[in-house]
Amino acid sequence: MKIKFLPIVLCAVIGSFLGQDLRAEPPKEPKLEFPLPSPPATVKQRVGITDVEIEYGRPGVKDRKIFGGLVPFGEVWRTGANSATKIVFGTDVNFGGSQVPAGTYALFTIPESGEWTVILNKAEGQWGSYAYDAKNDLVRVKVKPVALTEAVETMTIGLSDLRDDAATLNITWDKTRVPVKLQTNVVAVLVPQIEAAMAGPGKKPYFDAAMFYYAHDLDLKKAVGWIDEATKEQPEAFWIFYRKGLILAKSGDKPGALAAANQSLELANKAGGAVAIEYKRLNEALIASLR
Repeated sequence: MKIKFLPIVLCAVIGSFLGQDLRAEPPKEPKLEFPLPSPPATVKQRVGITDVEIEYGRPGVKDRKIFGGLVPFGEVWRTGANSATKIVFGTDVNFGGSQVPAGTYALFTIPESGEWTVILNKAEGQWGSYAYDAKNDLVRVKVKPVALTEAVETMTIGLSDLRDDAATLNITWDKTRVPVKLQTNVVAVLVPQIEAAMAGPGKKPYFDAAMFYYAHDLDLKKAVGWIDEATKEQPEAFWIFYRKGLILAKSGDKPGALAAANQSLELANKAGGAVAIEYKRLNEALIASLR
């Protein structure tokens, strides 16, 4: 038995002497990775208080005729490459004029030369459009494509024109852009929450609430009261006094707006620095608009 295991012992001894383990497995071949012809992409964007996420494959033009060629007119398209494009809405939205509940959907389109049909389908997770079934459509909206002067090589889906309660979903490829309007119910959702926070115990979001009411033309009397409380909490914050001037100006109180702007100027000059220089310019513009 001792002689049987001698070669193993000798290998271990020799390997130790040479600094190698002769019993070790040979090195594995390196794993090859090839570039994908249509790499996947994920877009995440917050619109007001609504999170929107899009997952899609990004094909390239590659010297091909795209719409009316590679992508036929009049047929359902996956709107990208590989799996059908997935879109997720964190809250209820208005999609191109149609109400859509929060959730996950497949985004299909039917391209035409003068008008596209953009579809949200409830059967998400499909490969391509091979299993597409119109029975699962939640909404279909008609959209006029926009002709581009310069070609976009790689297909792009993104969100632009961002506001608290709206954005534009753009499907762009080659010399075509297809815009779909998105709207959210941010005012209807947030106002009851703001009012509840102001009426309840604990720290109050005075500054953010005042600016939200200012931006959305809501109760400016409340906004003035809340921005006053915000200045009391941070009496050296020149950026808050500047915004107090904006709110007072919008409410029609020019003397109050001038006083707030001048106070912001005084505090900014006292603080110094690059940010203070910016607010000096902003306040001077506000004062000029009130004269």
